[in-house]
Amino acid sequence: MQSDNPMAAGYAALASYRARHFRFTATGEADRVVAEIALDRPDRKNPLTFDSYAELRDLFRRLVYATDVKAVVIRGEGGNFCSGGDVHEIIAPLTTMAMPELLAFTRMTGDLVRAIRNCPQPVIAAVDGICAGAGAMIALASDFRLATPAAKTAFLFTRVGLAGADMGACALLPRMIGQGRASELLFSGRAMTAEEGRDWGFFSALHAATELDAAAHALAASLAAGPTFAHGITKTMLNQEWAMTIEQAIEAEAQAQAICMQTQDFRRAYRAFADKRKPRFEGN
Repeated sequence: MQSDNPMAAGYAALASYRARHFRFTATGEADRVVAEIALDRPDRKNPLTFDSYAELRDLFRRLVYATDVKAVVIRGEGGNFCSGGDVHEIIAPLTTMAMPELLAFTRMTGDLVRAIRNCPQPVIAAVDGICAGAGAMIALASDFRLATPAAKTAFLFTRVGLAGADMGACALLPRMIGQGRASELLFSGRAMTAEEGRDWGFFSALHAATELDAAAHALAASLAAGPTFAHGITKTMLNQEWAMTIEQAIEAEAQAQAICMQTQDFRRAYRAFADKRKPRFEGN
C-alpha cells in the first residue's frame, strides 16, 4: 500500500502521473531521473489555458517531494516555446470577470513562478521560436535557458493594455539583464532577439534547432549526476539572498555550507579525490 506521506513517496508520487494539458515524461536511472514537460498545442504556438496554468503549478509543487527527480526540462512542440495565455480561452474571459476573480487568476499565475523557483530541482527551459507573455515568464523563472537563433522572447503585457509587472517580471528580469534593458523590454513589449538574450545573460547558449533538445537534456543529465542535495541548497540560497544584506548572506551561506559538509556526497568527493577518480554523487 502506498504511503500517504508525500515525503516518503519520492518519485513514486509521479511514477503514475499522467498530464492532461501537456506531455510529461521521465527518463534516466532510477535515482537520477530527468523529467521533461512539453507544451504541446503547436498549432497555436503552445498557449496556456486556465487549466494548464493550474496543472503546471501543481506539478511543480509536487516536484518538491519527487526526490528521485534531479532535473527538469521544459520545452514546446512545433518550433515554438509558448505564446503566453490563450487569447480566446484566457484573455477574452478575463475581460468579463469581476475583481475577485481577476485577482484569483493573477495570483495563480504568480504561484506558477513561485512553484518553479521553489522546487529543488534545476529547471532548464529549451526555447525555440515564440516565447511570449507567460511563456517568457516560465523561461525567466527557470534556472537555465538554452535557445535557438530563432527564439523571440517578449514580455508583451503592455501590448494588451496591461502593466509590464506580471508574474514577478519587475523583480526577476532586472536581476537577469539589468534595470535599463528590463525597463525597455517591459515598457515596449518588443521581442528580445536570441542574440540579445545571449549577450545580455538571459540565455546561457544558442543551439541549432535540431540540437536544442539534446543540449537541454545533456545539461539536465550533467546536473542530475552532480551533488543534487547541494544543488537544491544552491537554488534556495539564490532565491533567499535577494532580500539579505551582505552580512546576512555570508552567515546564511556559512550555515548552508556546514549542512552540505554533513552529506555523504561531500565525503564521496574527498575519497574520489584521494583515489584520483571521478566521484559518483548520490544526492545525500
